[in-house]
This record gives sequence, C-alpha cells and structure tokens, in this order.
Amino acid sequence: MPMARVIVIGGGVVGLCGALLLGRDGHEVTVIERDPAPPVEPGAAWNDWERRGVSQFRMLHFLQPRFRTLMDANAPEITRALLDAGALRMNPFRDLHRLITGGFREGDERFDSVTARRPVAEAAIARLVDRADNVTVRRGVGVAGLVTDEPSPDGIPHVIGVRTGGGDRLLADVVVDAGGRRSALPGLLAGIGARAPIEEKQDCGFVYYARHFRSGDGSVPQSLGPIQMPYDSTSIVTLPADNGTWGVAVVTSGKDAALRRLTDAEVWTRVVKAYPLAAHWLEGEALEPGVSVMAKIEDRKRTFVVGGQPVATGVLALGDSWACTNPSVGRGITMGAVHAVALRDLLRDAIEPTELARRWHDVTVDTVDPWYRDSLTFDAGRLAQIDAEIAGHHFEPVPGYETTLTLQASAKHDPDLLRAVLDVAGVIATTDEVVARPGVRERIAELGRGWRDERLPGLTRAELLEVVA
Repeated sequence: MPMARVIVIGGGVVGLCGALLLGRDGHEVTVIERDPAPPVEPGAAWNDWERRGVSQFRMLHFLQPRFRTLMDANAPEITRALLDAGALRMNPFRDLHRLITGGFREGDERFDSVTARRPVAEAAIARLVDRADNVTVRRGVGVAGLVTDEPSPDGIPHVIGVRTGGGDRLLADVVVDAGGRRSALPGLLAGIGARAPIEEKQDCGFVYYARHFRSGDGSVPQSLGPIQMPYDSTSIVTLPADNGTWGVAVVTSGKDAALRRLTDAEVWTRVVKAYPLAAHWLEGEALEPGVSVMAKIEDRKRTFVVGGQPVATGVLALGDSWACTNPSVGRGITMGAVHAVALRDLLRDAIEPTELARRWHDVTVDTVDPWYRDSLTFDAGRLAQIDAEIAGHHFEPVPGYETTLTLQASAKHDPDLLRAVLDVAGVIATTDEVVARPGVRERIAELGRGWRDERLPGLTRAELLEVVA
C-alpha cells in the first residue's frame, strides 16, 4: 500500500512506534490521542504528566530485550531517545556472576535491554515522533466514531476515516486502533453496524501492590534473584528503570483477602523487608507516599475475522487493542512492537481491503498469538499454584505449566537452560520453541524434577500472614 494515509488511534508507546515505522516507509500518518502532550522538560514526565487513558501508567513496566532488538533493527532512533532520557541498559549475562551464567558468550547480546518507567519512556518516544517526517500527532482529541464508505457487496462495512469529538471528519486509507487495554473499538464498530468481534475475556486474577524508589547516586540495587521471584502465595517483582529509579511490586491473588492490608505502606514495607532477596530494594527514596494498586486486570483477545469474513474493512487492531494479558510477565509493549513491525511489513504491499483484513488476521495469529497463549498458560498455572497454597491444598500443575516450572528449576543448575528461560522472559522464543531445541526436554526432565523443593529464601505462607497481621 504505497504512500497510504493512515490514522492511528492512540498515542501510547505501541501506537507511537507503529506511527514512526509507517512514517519512515513513506505513509502519511496522523496519530489521534485524547490525553495531553508530555511536559516539555524531560525530567517532569513522572511527576507532571497525566495519562488518564492508561490505567497502569505509573505501575511497573519493563521493555524486554526483544523490544530493543526490534527498535535497533527498524527504528534505532527510539533506542537512542530512550538512552538520552536516562533509560537503563542492562544484560544479565554482563551483570551477574559468571558462576551463574557461565560467562558472557557469543549471542548473549540478544539479552541487552533498554528500559525505563512508562512515563519516561513514552515521553521520550513522543518527543521523537513529534519531530518525525510524515507523522502528525494531534493530542487532546478523542474519536467519537468511524466514517464509512459504501459497504462491500456482502454488506461488510468499510471504514475510510474517523470522526473526532470536536466534529472533524478525518479520512484515511487505513485506520489503526492502538487504543490499548481500554480500546473502544468494539463500540466504534457497533456504531457503524458491524458484527461484533469474537472476544475472549476473563479476569486474570492477580492484584499488584507497587512502589517506586530512587537512589541518591544514580545506581540501582543489585539483583539477587530473578525479576519476578515466586513464593508460596505471592510473588515479588523488582524492576530496574531509568535515572537511578526502580520499582517493587508484591503480586497476590485477587482472592487473598488477608493480603489486602498491603495497601498500607507500612505493612507493604514490612513484608518486602522480610524477603532477603528483595529487602535491599527498599534502600532508596520512595517516589510516591503510598502504595499503588492495580486489580481486576483482564486477559482479553479479540478476533475481527469471523467465519472467514472480516467484521469490517479499513480498520485494524494493534497491540493491546487486539489482545492484552496479565502485566506481571512484562510482555505487553514488546508484543505490541512485534505487532507494529508486522503491520509495517504488511502495508508495504497493495492489498484489497477485504484481503488486507484477512491477511492481518493471519499475520497476527502467526506473530503474536503464540505469545498471548504462552502468557495465558503461565498466568493460569501460577494463579492455581497460589490459590492452592492459600487453601492448603496439594498443587498439581497442568502439563504446560509444569514444563515452565521444571525449566525454571533446571535453569539454576545449567547456564544453557538459564539462557532458554531468559529467551522466554525476553520475548525472544516461546516456551514451546525452547523446549523443542535438541536435548532441552531431556535436560529439564533430569534437572528440574525436584522443582517443588527449589524454593527461594523467604517467608512461608504462615510467616507471611504473621508479618501482615
């Protein structure tokens, strides 16, 4: 689709990256974002930027190694903009002791990540996109509806633009919805008489209690365990970020009423201090007075081609507008970047609208649906494990999740399997892909069979309840 007019609904990280990629290909791109622009002063993004359209804006975020790899290959100015804003460059095989990693090897550069707090990262990318050729960003503008042309002979609505809340009618060859978790696309489609997409949706069941900190010297705490440390009935997440900042979260089941006291900063601090691999992450200045809570997070996927027919043509869902998952594995933005690169590649061809919708469905299934499914398997398994511990029941994992548990346990004893685990964590290869590598299944069966005994040092369920009380 050479030199197309493209409207992108949503100016979050994925929408901005997608717009930049399309603009670099010569398309005329307009981004429509209802929230205001970031502050002019780069350091003010965390304190002063309000993004009401992103419920998790100040929760923990992480840009996985695959995000950095994609940007380096397709838009290296994004990586440079993040680093200029103070983003942290990290790689476990450079940062951890060689006794754990086996030393840095050829190929380990794939684990390089460049990460930052969400407001800082998004502001850096937004400032870059504001200066980009072929891209116009209109902020403070909402989308009230879709504009349609004559439907196809079989009655499928064809979208040719959007109608803004202010009454403007903006036309395009393709409308891309990057509205995120709160995407209004189903309602917009209903407004033009389109069939509803198929939607799979359920509460992922987790609750996040999080705080951010800053050091006095620009350093971040040393990691003594994995980023997400699983314990009996909770997980501790520790995420390095930009400019000497980091985030810490306690992740629990939504059913765990006993841990709802974690909303109290004193109780939260007491709990984190009781975990020896995480306690030193509290040694900094808290960036907010209380505990940020995120709950009722949905695992949700939408299918816009039903029975071989698109529900509408001329409009495509990108990133979290298509599917979103539990953020504890930190894949959302990176999956969105994979999706954005695939969209850029697809729009390099001149494709008839109905065929474009079908091909976008197929590309989505091939590129990002495996990651969605992998995330659901992990989420369901981990939640069942936590809930069994709360209830005092024996936990028997389903086969897919048991593979994850044995892989994680064996990684502590084998540097090659550690790389396999971090390939999955970094959105480089799915669990199925790494297990299919020669010898991996046999190796994890040998080294990981004692996964029930591979406990990180920390509190038992009973000890945790005593600390919370």
